Amino acid sequence: MRGAVRLGAAVGRSVSIIGSRAASAYGTYVAQGIASEVAAGGWTVVSGAAYGIDGAAHRGALAGGGITVAVLACGIDRAYPAGHADLIAAIGQAGVIVSEQPPGRPVSRTRFLDRNRVIAALSAGTVVVEAGRNGGAMHAARKATGLGRMLMAVPGPVTSASSDGCHLLIQHGDAVLATSGADVIETLTGRQPEE
Repeated sequence: MRGAVRLGAAVGRSVSIIGSRAASAYGTYVAQGIASEVAAGGWTVVSGAAYGIDGAAHRGALAGGGITVAVLACGIDRAYPAGHADLIAAIGQAGVIVSEQPPGRPVSRTRFLDRNRVIAALSAGTVVVEAGRNGGAMHAARKATGLGRMLMAVPGPVTSASSDGCHLLIQHGDAVLATSGADVIETLTGRQPEE
């Protein structure tokens, strides 16, 4: 790991925000807003630095003046995806970059699955924003549940296949419905955030 903050201190009160790489404008807006709100409330935002919802979550946390943790599927000396090199550098200056992989290790499909477990493990709860029925976000949601973490999901338009996974999680009672940072904090603490 590398960064401006000690990992143990950063994840004392943390929530992961995950979702589709092919995020819609709606999903990006909601993820960034939730991340900004929870960061402003003193919670660390954990995500995977990928395109889409992950990037929006990290940007929201930084905009909210909070700490964010990026869990990479490659060595911490690599910026993946390359298009997020500046974002990953900003995370390193205001938060922590974490990986189970040794420096120099490239990404691979199985390493993304391993990364999902770490994201879930570093958080008190996980918020899924836009997820299809299958894919990495749903895999990460199952990991969070398996680790006994609180699972939350953001509803999307009923016409959007990219929210099908979120709707299923809510419908089957696997996830608590969340629409704001206040919802997330209340779900994790049992009380509404202070104004």
